[in-house]
Amino acid sequence: MSGAAHLRAPTAIRRWHEIAAARDGAGLDELIAADATFYSPIVHTPQRGKGAVKLYLNAALATFGGEHFHYVSEWFGPESAALEFMTRIDEIEIDGVDLIGWNESGKIVSFKVMIRPLKAIQIVHQKMGAMLATMQQQQQ
Repeated sequence: MSGAAHLRAPTAIRRWHEIAAARDGAGLDELIAADATFYSPIVHTPQRGKGAVKLYLNAALATFGGEHFHYVSEWFGPESAALEFMTRIDEIEIDGVDLIGWNESGKIVSFKVMIRPLKAIQIVHQKMGAMLATMQQQQQ
């Protein structure tokens, strides 16, 4: 996305872009609402609560956030956005969409990730599973 497009983005999305570009989840604590929910393309049940959302987004930053990751399109509503992205993991091209909702305080309350094709889902399942296991072990 161009710099001009980011300037027009709502505050929550601009803040998310800064975190994603830095590949550093340090700013997530201020950005994620206490009652936020993460919807994974792999995990059946929604992951509820700030801690769970931060865990999944940090794992995604580590897994997806390589040199190939970039947003290609964005659509904004009053309290939600759709951000289309592309990346590559182990030579598998991944197309995806982040659906992000925020509250009146500008904190993210909903983060849903959808990806395609099937090979992409399989590699994300493998890599995110390994990253989440590593991160959970480090927290213990």
